[in-house]
Amino acid sequence: MNRKFQFILLFGALLLPVVLEAQQAASLAELKQKAAADIDGMQTFTQQMVDQIFSFSELGFQEFETSRYITGILEKNGFQVQRGVAGIPTAWVATYGTGKPVIAYITDLDCIPRASQKPGVAYHDPIVAGAPGHGEGHNSGMAVNVTAALVLKKLMAEHHLAGTIKIFPGVAEELLGSKAFYVRAGLFKDVDIVLGSHVESEFSTAYGTGNGEWSGLVSVQYFFHGKAAHAASAPWEGRSALDAVELMDTGWDFRREHIRPAQRSHRVIINGGDQPNVVPSEAAVWYYFRELDYKHIKELYDLGNTIADSAAKMTGTTVDHKLVGSAWPPFYNKVIAEAQQKNIESVGMPKWSEADQTLAKALQKEIGAKAEGLKEKVEPLVEPVKNPTGGGSDDVGDISWNVPMVYMMYPANIPNLPGHSWPNAVAMATPIAHKGSTAGAKVQALTALDFLLQPQLVQAAWDYFRNVQTKDVHYETFLGPEDKPAIEMNKEKMEKFVPELKKFYYDPARYKTYLEQLGIQYPTVKP
Repeated sequence: MNRKFQFILLFGALLLPVVLEAQQAASLAELKQKAAADIDGMQTFTQQMVDQIFSFSELGFQEFETSRYITGILEKNGFQVQRGVAGIPTAWVATYGTGKPVIAYITDLDCIPRASQKPGVAYHDPIVAGAPGHGEGHNSGMAVNVTAALVLKKLMAEHHLAGTIKIFPGVAEELLGSKAFYVRAGLFKDVDIVLGSHVESEFSTAYGTGNGEWSGLVSVQYFFHGKAAHAASAPWEGRSALDAVELMDTGWDFRREHIRPAQRSHRVIINGGDQPNVVPSEAAVWYYFRELDYKHIKELYDLGNTIADSAAKMTGTTVDHKLVGSAWPPFYNKVIAEAQQKNIESVGMPKWSEADQTLAKALQKEIGAKAEGLKEKVEPLVEPVKNPTGGGSDDVGDISWNVPMVYMMYPANIPNLPGHSWPNAVAMATPIAHKGSTAGAKVQALTALDFLLQPQLVQAAWDYFRNVQTKDVHYETFLGPEDKPAIEMNKEKMEKFVPELKKFYYDPARYKTYLEQLGIQYPTVKP
């Protein structure tokens, strides 16, 4: 073999990885372009999913109609569906494909009590007075993930791409009631990457602790048991369970001064007795204990139990408690977030119409918020804050400590709203939610393609997870062996409202949009 031929072989061997990488990059770019175009072609499908789930308005653990609808779509499109996972009737896992990597999508299903609201109307106008409604915007998340998954499945089949797609529902997220049970049931053991999505007014992702406005929590109900008696004739014969609830609340309020400022704790009395002339033999209170890390959340949980036991002793009653839900503070993966941010910037914010901006500003004015309309630009990815302050919670935190995960915020709602109430439902079956969900679906599909076609990115995400995130912090569940999902919750509320809500279920065979079905002129604002 002459020297010239040896040089050609050596040069070719050195050049081959570069050529293959260039071919792979070109292929990835082409697939991303095709995915985005296909999602644009599915805008009607996405819109109908957003509107249909909005009309169901189901509370946590009672998302039966919503789950039937979504799983029906997925099965029709070739996904295998396993229902009733983790002991939760409305939970399921949909799967397509084989082999690695396994990429999972997750988003929430449930809505908010008393948040019924006509979409596109910039003042309080419920569809069914007192009924639940999507005052968080969870109706749009499945439209984002299912649209992305269907396009991804099509590309995988056409181009013979190895890998598996899984779709999970966030059941009872408002109760923080399902995802720790998913983890305990081993549903994420074979998953490589989790791409979560959540409605917002911005288009963003984050890594680490993000903006620091996340807390973990335990959600606990305390049931006090006393002795009934005539409250006027023989009160000394009774032992008031309500007195115990009130003493627990008073004890917690006094102790609050001596707890770290990072804590957030709040409660509602869910049973205060039957009527004033009967000493309450049964009473109950429901607490959320929030903090920044496992250790301090556990301390609050133990302290709550101690104060409850003490209140029972002071009143001659007994007490037991039930863990309704729990959530670790989320921690997101830097490698995935950096890849996702590039896709967010590539897709960009939706193009808002004058009608969209009019609705947003009118609603902001109506509730006394800053009337600045909808956001129009994507902000850059920023480093996590060094000193988290805490705030809201989401039970995806438990998933994020078991597998590399990010949580994309997609722009389907209006800025400056109070959250968890009717104003947050106003945009959620309008062009604002439709456009934002299409944009979110694009990013979910493009990010999945990044990890399907670049195994080194999957490895890098796991390196960050193992060597940075979990180097010194290791996941421990708050769940005890006896803790079970609170699947009975909200049953009576939904049974009360479903007959009325059914009258307003969206019918896409007759109406192009839910706005059209309801006869709403978009936007409807006060003169």
